[in-house]
Amino acid sequence: MFENEASDFSFKVEKIMNIRFRATTMAFVVLAAAACALGQKLADKKALTLAVAKQVAAAAESEAAKNKFTMVIAIMDDGGNLIYLEKMDETQIGSIDVAQAKARSAIAFKRPTKAFQDAVAAGNTGILKLPGAIATEGGVPLVVDGKIIGAIGVSGGTSAQDGTVAQAGADALAKILTQ
Repeated sequence: MFENEASDFSFKVEKIMNIRFRATTMAFVVLAAAACALGQKLADKKALTLAVAKQVAAAAESEAAKNKFTMVIAIMDDGGNLIYLEKMDETQIGSIDVAQAKARSAIAFKRPTKAFQDAVAAGNTGILKLPGAIATEGGVPLVVDGKIIGAIGVSGGTSAQDGTVAQAGADALAKILTQ
């Protein structure tokens, strides 16, 4: 009598353990599949670091100093957040906000601010109504592998001087990343 009960009990325990093992295995498979699906939905993107931002600004500052310009240099991430700002000695303080606005404009519209300046010069004054569009040279996107990772904005000189200094910083990015 006890042998049959023990045998039945053993069979039931084994069955329960088997069911638990299958349930645990199935839960693991579902979680693994969800993790894979999540990984496929999220993009890998490169982000601008403070160290790189400082090097981009240093290249721009070098260009400004070489030409005896005084400038404010702003480096923004791809969301338009300030990463690094440098005001060279004797630069007017109004250029602090202008440099940041140029960088944000270059990010928001995915183009150098010179494109807006050129459009206005060609008679397209509607550009001036675009929120955040700065129609003066000196804002340049920072691009890696075809993707904008931030922007540099420069102010303090003439529009052409600001553009030259900003472009020097943007051009230095590729060299900085290969070091």
